[in-house]
Amino acid sequence: MRTILFIVQKEFRQIFRHRTMLPILFLMPFVQLLILPHAADYEVRNINLQVVDRDASGFSRQLISQFEASDHFRIVAISDHKAPAIDAIERGEADLFLEIPPYFERDLLRDQHAQLQLSIDAINGAKAGLAQQYAQAIVLDFNQDILVEWLPRLNLPPAGATPRPIDITYSNWFNPGLDYDTFMVPGILVLLITMIGGFLSGMNIVKEKEIGTIEQINVSPIRKYQFIVGKLLPFWIIALVDLGLGLIIGKLVFHIPIVGSLGLIFGFAAVYLLLVLGIGLLISTVTETQQQSMFITWFLLVIFILMSGLFTPIESMPPWAQQLTRFNPIAYFVEVIRLVLLKGSSFADIQRQFFTVLAFAGGTLLLAVWNYRKTA
Repeated sequence: MRTILFIVQKEFRQIFRHRTMLPILFLMPFVQLLILPHAADYEVRNINLQVVDRDASGFSRQLISQFEASDHFRIVAISDHKAPAIDAIERGEADLFLEIPPYFERDLLRDQHAQLQLSIDAINGAKAGLAQQYAQAIVLDFNQDILVEWLPRLNLPPAGATPRPIDITYSNWFNPGLDYDTFMVPGILVLLITMIGGFLSGMNIVKEKEIGTIEQINVSPIRKYQFIVGKLLPFWIIALVDLGLGLIIGKLVFHIPIVGSLGLIFGFAAVYLLLVLGIGLLISTVTETQQQSMFITWFLLVIFILMSGLFTPIESMPPWAQQLTRFNPIAYFVEVIRLVLLKGSSFADIQRQFFTVLAFAGGTLLLAVWNYRKTA
């Protein structure tokens, strides 16, 4: 035990002795935490809309005003023919254009039917899909206003058959304001502590190989498990401290609700970090330089992050990709931290994720230690 404490104290002294390490461990993660949630927003705003109004009627102006009132659209120009709108999309000055045909108001009042054309730049498929949904919602609202306010005045349709709007009462659970910060900040916090544990643990041990001290350690009285525990324990502690500071920032800056137990979060994080440190240790046993370790760790983290369900739902992935996420540690922690913080889930609700990560952590550490002993 004294040997482990001695190695831990030595590691902490080395960490705090280097001026560059403290910003990397404490400052950089929180700068990222403050910036990334504003960029990782699924909602699309300020969509550039060009309007082609070939009717110039009261109804067309009412429809345009509803688009102007939306937070999602920004009208860049209004014209009476299509050519400028097509040019604007080709030049990238507009994302879509709405064409209101001639006699739009007359056809709507006389025939109770009119057509609109919506042309969208679909290079960015996700943005195009959301723009279409937002535009359709505005047109549906406009259509309902016309049905309720105008058609009954003209006795259309026949008496007793006037359409009536359906009132829908809804409530949003666990994130009432549909705030993307509430959804994204817990997941981004998981990524930050994962990178701290994965990168630094792997490079710290392989550093001994680079400078040639690993052979001296192997022939010293220090047992290998003492060396490994002493090397990894400081980063396990630092990652948990970063998690706590990140939760404080999330609460004070982004007003993230903390409904569930913080003890449950830290308990799961403690086991999760054993898995992350085990991956770092395993990488260090198959690499000879810190550069190799960094590239392999980054390769794995990119896959883990993109397939974690943080940015795209796992349910929308192909079946083979959904099966691969069963081996993705980030996916488990992202799910757990959202369940506990936002939903107030108990251990019974996350026990499947907990025991899965615990099994992965045990297997990874055993494999890493076995491989380390084999190559030392």
